[in-house]
Amino acid sequence: MNICGCLVHVAPEVLTATRPRIEEMNGVEIHAGTEDGRLVVVVEDTGDTYASDTIMALHQIPGVISLTLNYHHFEDLSPRAELAATQPEN
Repeated sequence: MNICGCLVHVAPEVLTATRPRIEEMNGVEIHAGTEDGRLVVVVEDTGDTYASDTIMALHQIPGVISLTLNYHHFEDLSPRAELAATQPEN
């Protein structure tokens, strides 16, 4: 599991055109926004794309001025990681 909390700043004059492009991206959810173009966005890994690749794609959307990573959480959910977590430490 890989979760990234980001602040995306979009040029206000293109916000109405840019916001839907961001919302339609797989693994992306907009949680809050302002009229001046600041968006609180959560990006997660999907079965096809790493969150880091999605963040790079967000940078390429016309109208996106900047994107900052404000929060990051990674947790290995593979069966092997779960097994290692149950093993006693020596």
